[in-house]
Amino acid sequence: MSLLRLENLSRSFGGIDAVDNLSFAVEPGPIHSIIGPNGAGKTTLFNLITGLYKPSSGKIFFNESDITGKHPWQLAGLGLARTFQNLQIFFNMSAVENVMVGMHLKSDTRFHASLLRFKSIVTGDRLNRERAAELLNFVDLGDYVGSETSSMPYGALKRLEIARALAADPSVLLLDEPAAGLNPAETESVDSLIQKVAANSVTVILVEHDMRLVMGVSDHIFVLEGGRLLAEGKAYDIRHNPDVVAAYLGESGRVR
Repeated sequence: MSLLRLENLSRSFGGIDAVDNLSFAVEPGPIHSIIGPNGAGKTTLFNLITGLYKPSSGKIFFNESDITGKHPWQLAGLGLARTFQNLQIFFNMSAVENVMVGMHLKSDTRFHASLLRFKSIVTGDRLNRERAAELLNFVDLGDYVGSETSSMPYGALKRLEIARALAADPSVLLLDEPAAGLNPAETESVDSLIQKVAANSVTVILVEHDMRLVMGVSDHIFVLEGGRLLAEGKAYDIRHNPDVVAAYLGESGRVR
């Protein structure tokens, strides 16, 4: 049984098909990557899966239930979490508070109880802070537990977003270019973190342009071109697929 399945999914913008009759299935467990040249439809696809965009046609199934057209917060409640290509950090909050935002669907948010600081609210806040600190340690940001986000370097902020997404206890984590803008050491750290997340029973779906990272961590790769599925398979198969080489990787990508 597939965990996530797309059936003839399409999304058009002004007559341009960003995603065009796309169908594929993601199995539970391993690390899946979605690659393709700029404009292939990768981020649009993420936005469709996570409810930021509504499809022009087609269906999306999660655990065999039709989730097409559901709102992002509904999908988060079902177990879908994501990060974004561009940083989405609350810079007026601390690192711990940013992670706590990811727990809001499972937190007591009653207005009067919060205003009057009921014991249940105080206890819940304390437990959420402790859990947020644990997640910061999990993503190797333990040194920033007491920090304001404005003092954190860019590479740490990318991992902070992953910690916030994990705070929702997802079964599927979609990462949109987590290594974008990182130096080689930071990219290696993200590489290790992705594998660490997957080892903790979270299915990872990755969009990334760093082919060394993709080929190193991926159990299964989907290649998009012009909003359509060009190829799929294991890293070795994709690296040596002549259509993929011609459309995206180039000769240097094929032999790596």
